[in-house]
Amino acid sequence: MIKTVKTPDIKMGMYVLLPKRWFAHPFLKNEFIISSPAQIARMAEAGINEVSVDTERSSVPEEKSKLKVMPSSPKKPLPIIPPDLQEAIHDKKMPAEKKAKAIHDHSIVMMERLMELPNAENIKEAKKGIAAVVDAILSDDKTNKQLLSITSHDYSTYVHSVNVGVLAISLSKTLFKRSNAHDMHELGAGFFLHDLGKVKIDINIIQKPAILTDKEMQEMRMHPQYGYEILTQAELSSEECKKIVLQHHERDNGKGYPNGLRGNGIHLYGRICSLADVYDALSSQRPYRQGLRPYEALNLMKEEMLEHFHKELFQKFVLLFQ
Repeated sequence: MIKTVKTPDIKMGMYVLLPKRWFAHPFLKNEFIISSPAQIARMAEAGINEVSVDTERSSVPEEKSKLKVMPSSPKKPLPIIPPDLQEAIHDKKMPAEKKAKAIHDHSIVMMERLMELPNAENIKEAKKGIAAVVDAILSDDKTNKQLLSITSHDYSTYVHSVNVGVLAISLSKTLFKRSNAHDMHELGAGFFLHDLGKVKIDINIIQKPAILTDKEMQEMRMHPQYGYEILTQAELSSEECKKIVLQHHERDNGKGYPNGLRGNGIHLYGRICSLADVYDALSSQRPYRQGLRPYEALNLMKEEMLEHFHKELFQKFVLLFQ
């Protein structure tokens, strides 16, 4: 049964369904179990005055008799690829700035829907949408430039996935523009899906508004392996695509994870994703720190982190912002 509850009356153990779209609240998902008072406080701060509660998925049975019952009805699953994404990509009259924003926003929705249920069917569908975005970046320099200039860096796994995908494909476009030896659709899939393994990480770690403890970081460092396993089980991706997901946290000096690879032991595609991943992490807003401006993020990478990256590749990455 679905019941309506005022935010001040929400209890621990309730399974809540938020009324706002994902980008209008600070949570990773629209549906989840209340596990801490901080979640309720964040709802109030976000202006959420009431929520729906699924009593069958809650663990607060005493609340059942107190609330007005609303009959639940089956919902038709939303398409993984928002129709507006395809419309924006194929609209030749749309100005580049408007098109870039539409592609960025609708790609975030696509990633959210995929990560809600990352089964083989949905991964296959999402790869079609990612391929269309990749084609837009490769064929339309003006839209590509506008995508790189988007600076709304409120951090979430979905936003980060899209930002990294755009950055990494843009760098790949520069590196491989005269070569047919690279499957750019598979590269795009790897870049956009690089954090897919986070769906297996404890949601409280993903949403924690502070620096992770050593134990939490140890769990977080499993997400490249988890993502690799998800794609392997789906049997829909090339080895290069899966290597991107597995290696995007490896570092040139051997101090990365999950396998501590060093130098040329890291695939070029993994190195590309690593640059984009670190840059977006530095420039994104977090609950515990301000995001850096593009110049500040690049300068920090150069002055304090250059041993993490292939130097010539980093230099070409910097040129994207000039």
